[in-house]
Amino acid sequence: MMVKNLQDTTTLHNGVKMPWFGLGVFKVEEGPELVNAVKTAIKHGYRSVDTAAIYENEEGVGTGIQEALKEAGISREELFVTSKVWNSDLGY
Repeated sequence: MMVKNLQDTTTLHNGVKMPWFGLGVFKVEEGPELVNAVKTAIKHGYRSVDTAAIYENEEGVGTGIQEALKEAGISREELFVTSKVWNSDLGY
């Protein structure tokens, strides 16, 4: 499949549509820069945001998403949000 825009998706085995492209926030520290990056990405068409507990920026990602949803007038269901766990977080 040729991906042509930020809203292109692939369908997972459970029927969920996952965007091909997403905003990664590795090494982006908590604070206004992170919130603005997330808001700007969503405003410009990104519908996927990827973070991880080990990045220690999930709160800022969440704030950016909440503000973007309000400002852009889109629903939470339109976003695919991924937060990864580290091996040691699994408990075994």
